Order: sequence, then structure tokens, then C-alpha cells
Amino acid sequence: MERMPYGWRGKIGLIYIASAYAMETEFQKMSPEGVTTHTTRVALSDHPDYFSIDDLTNLDADVMEATKLLAQAPLKSIAYGCTSGSFVNGLDYDKQLIKRMEQIAKIPCTTTATAVLAAAEGLQVQNIAIATPYASDVNERAYEYFTSGGLTITNMTGLSMMNDYKISELNLQTIYNMATKTITNDSEAIFISCTGLSTLPLINALEKDLNVPVITSNQATFWHALKLAHIQSGQMQLGTLFNL
Repeated sequence: MERMPYGWRGKIGLIYIASAYAMETEFQKMSPEGVTTHTTRVALSDHPDYFSIDDLTNLDADVMEATKLLAQAPLKSIAYGCTSGSFVNGLDYDKQLIKRMEQIAKIPCTTTATAVLAAAEGLQVQNIAIATPYASDVNERAYEYFTSGGLTITNMTGLSMMNDYKISELNLQTIYNMATKTITNDSEAIFISCTGLSTLPLINALEKDLNVPVITSNQATFWHALKLAHIQSGQMQLGTLFNL
């Protein structure tokens, strides 16, 4: 093929948490030919080794500034990649956040929480189990958001973690065990929440073992960002979601 510039099919913008690293790495691994991701960061907290629910509720000003910076690049879509930061203030707030991002960027935007709802809709699932690394007060906000979004939560578990560095260090075995302990017989899918988790290598194995579609924060966000950019992935190893 004649040499083309990077991102010749499309450039995706990502606003990510400063103390984490899994999401942009997994975006790169999921990227089809000709698609590039361009990242800017926001601080989760002054103390990411013990962030609070208040930290999560006060990220919007930084997200708007990050959107303004990213919008200078010739992007096709922008994703705000923080699951808890996008669900913590509720469904209506998340929708307004996206509208504000789009007013700045003049291109389609999404958040991780919105992308998960879009993934569930695309997969035509309603009854869903949710596994998270979070503490109970954050899980309560997740429950409110996703039920408001039309999902029925069959089970929700958390690891009671509020240390962003430790969340990023969780190994595949721990995440696999968390998922298998969360699934219930009436679950039509499972959602593994948190953009700090490295989940990409687990998706196909979990779908085989649990016999339901697996949605992860990073996978769903990238899938939705591609959809908004009108780009087809063509990658079949990323779970049922990427077969849509």
C-alpha cells in the first residue's frame, strides 16, 4: 500500500485518567488498520492512592478543558474514558456532559458509561451482572445509573478498592475470578467496570466459559468511539460486541 499518514481512516480522541494506563494501551491493541488514538489526561484526584466519591463528582471542568485541547486535532470522535466519573452524577448529568463536550469539539463524543449502555442496546441484553473493583458507595451510584438507563442488574460485586494504582495492578486471574463469581443464571451479559482494568486478554475466554457476551469498559468505549466515527473494526477477537 502507498504510504499513508497515521490515522488515515480516522483519529480517535481519548480523555483518560492521569494515574492509569490500561485504557490507552488497550485502545492501541484494538485499533484496526488506519486508526489512531490521541490521548490527553485529567487528574482523578490529588491523591489517586485513595480517591473519594467527591473526586469523581468534580471532574467535569477538567474534562471540558481536555476536550478543548483534543478538539484542535483532526479527530472523528472523542471519548471520556472514566467509568465511575461518567456514571457517578447520574444519567441526565452524563448526557449533558456529552452535549457540552460536543458543543466544544463539534464532533461526536461519548463517555464510558454511555458506551456501556449503547453496547447493551446493541447486544439486545437487559439483564446484566456487573463486576467492579470499587467500594460500595461507588457501586451504589453505578446501580442507579445503569438501572436508570434501562438495565436490570442481576448481581453486582465490588472489591472495595479506592486506590487507582492498585486497581491498575490487578492481574488477569483476579479479574477473571471476579467475573465468574458475579455472573448469575439469569444474566444475559456481564459488564466488567473500570477503565483502569486490563481486561482485553480475558474477553473471549470469559465468553466461552460464561456463555454470555462480555462487556468491558475499555472495549465498549472504543467500540462506541469507532461507531461514532463511522469506522468498522473488522476484528473478531474482541468479543461478541465487535461482531455487531
